Amino acid sequence: MFTEHSLMELANKGGIEAVVKMSDTLLKSNRLRKMAVKVVEKKLRSSLNQPWTRPPRLEREKVEAAIALLYTVDRALGKKNLAPASRRAIINALTAGVFLRSVQKETIEKFKADHNGYGPPATLVISPGKGCNLHCVGCYASSSSATYEKLPWEIFDRIITEAETLWGARLMTISGGEPFVYRDKGKGLIEAAARHQDSIFMTYTNGTLIDKKVADRLAEVGNIIPAISVEGLEEKTDARRGKGVFKKVLQAMDNLNEVGVPFGVSITATRYNWQEILSDEFINLIFKEKGAYYGWIFHYMPIGRGFTTDLMPTPEQRLWIWQTGWKKLILKERIFIADFWSFGHLSDGCISSGREGGYLYIDWNGKVMPCVFFPYTPVNILDVYENGGTLNDVLEVPFFRHIREWQWEYELGQNDPKKNGNVLMPCPIRDHHALARRLIEMDKPEPEDEHAAAALEDPEYYRKMVEYDKRLAELTDPIWVNEYGGRSSEESDEAGMAAVEQDRVPMRVAA
Repeated sequence: MFTEHSLMELANKGGIEAVVKMSDTLLKSNRLRKMAVKVVEKKLRSSLNQPWTRPPRLEREKVEAAIALLYTVDRALGKKNLAPASRRAIINALTAGVFLRSVQKETIEKFKADHNGYGPPATLVISPGKGCNLHCVGCYASSSSATYEKLPWEIFDRIITEAETLWGARLMTISGGEPFVYRDKGKGLIEAAARHQDSIFMTYTNGTLIDKKVADRLAEVGNIIPAISVEGLEEKTDARRGKGVFKKVLQAMDNLNEVGVPFGVSITATRYNWQEILSDEFINLIFKEKGAYYGWIFHYMPIGRGFTTDLMPTPEQRLWIWQTGWKKLILKERIFIADFWSFGHLSDGCISSGREGGYLYIDWNGKVMPCVFFPYTPVNILDVYENGGTLNDVLEVPFFRHIREWQWEYELGQNDPKKNGNVLMPCPIRDHHALARRLIEMDKPEPEDEHAAAALEDPEYYRKMVEYDKRLAELTDPIWVNEYGGRSSEESDEAGMAAVEQDRVPMRVAA
C-alpha cells in the first residue's frame, strides 16, 4: 500500500504526473481502494489520541466530517463510468492536497515569510458575471437576464493565476449570476478551467444550462465539479426558481451521470423548507438515486433583491438542521455536507476576509468583499491592478484585517480551548449583526449595490437581525459552554472588538 513517504519519493523521481498515474492505477482496484480508505480512516481516528488545542468534542466531530469526505471521494472514484479527465482531476487533488503537501510548499512558505508566519487563503470565490437565465426570489446577487456586468476575461484569468502563484491555492469557487452564462472575448468558465488544469473549479450553478453538449465538455475538461442549486423537492424548488426548473435540474444530473462527471448540490435552507431538505425522500432522491456526491447548505441570508428576514430559518429550526444534518448525513450516510452556519465549528468559525485557509469574494465589477453574504466592499481589484498591486495587497485592507482580528480573538481563541468563542454562531454579518455594523461604521466600505445600501438604512431590518442573534445565543451558548468547554458569544465578541480596536492581527506584510 502506498504511503506519504513512497509518494514523496515517486514525486521526486518522476514528478506529480508519475504520482497521479500510480495512484490512479491503484485506486481503480476496488479492493486496494477500500484498503486505502480503511488505512486513512484508522489514521484519522488515531489522531484523536494526540493532545489538541481545541475542545475534545470539536476535534472528534472534525474527524467524523473528514471521514465522511473520505467516503464521498471513495464513492466518486468507485464510479464505473467516471470520466477519465474527472478522475485525473480528483486524483491530482488528492495526491497534491493530501499526500504531497510540499507541492505548493515553496509558495506557501514564501507567503508565510512575508506575513509573519500567517498562511494564505486556500481559495477565492469569484462571480465573473452577474447575468443569469433565472430570476429567483431573494437572489443574493440580484441577478437576471437583464444584467450584463462582467469581469474582462484577462482579469478573471489573472485573479485565478495570482491565487495559484501567490497563495498556492488549487480550489477555485465560481459563483454568479449563473457561471455558465459568463462569456467574454469568446471565453467562459470551461475555457478558464481548461487553462488551469491543476486547479479544481467548484461551480455553483442553477443547472438548467447543463445540457448534453455542456456535460460532454465538462467530461472533456474534468476539473469542473458543479454544485447544482435546489430548494428541496419540486414544489419548493419551482416556487423560488420558476416553474419547471426542478425537472431541468434532474435532467442536468442525468446528463452529468451519463458522461461520468461528479457533481454535488447547493441547498438554500429557508423557514419553509428546513425539514424537507433533510427528509428521507429528498436524501434518497438527490444523493442515492441521482448520485450527488456532496452538498452545501446555505441558510437564506436577507440580502440582495427582495431581501426579507421572514425567509430565514428560525434559531430553533437552525438548531434542528445542525443536529439532524449531522446525524443523518455525516454519521449515518457518510455523505460530506458543508454548512457554514450549522457546521461552522468544523472550520473554527468564519473563514471570510482572507483568513488563513479561508477566502475572499470578488464580484463581476471587481468589487472585493469578505464573502458573498457580506455585501460591503472596501476595495476594487481593478483599481488594485491599475495601481500595480496584487491579491496580496487586497488582504491588508483595514476592513478585511479587522474582521480577521475579530476571528482570531472570537473564533480561534488564540489556540486556547477556554477562549474558543461560540462557533455555533460563526457568521459576523448574520450571527453578530450589531458587531458587523460597528465594523462597517469603522471602516466605511461601500455597499455592493442599492439593496445592500437599503439594508443599512432600515431600522426594522437591524432590529430583527439583532433579535435573531440574541435568541440564537440563548439556544447555543449553553451547548457551546457546557458541552464544548468554550466561552459565550457575548464574552468572545467583547474580546474580538477589543482586538479590533487595538489593531491586533496575526498577519502583517514584513517590513
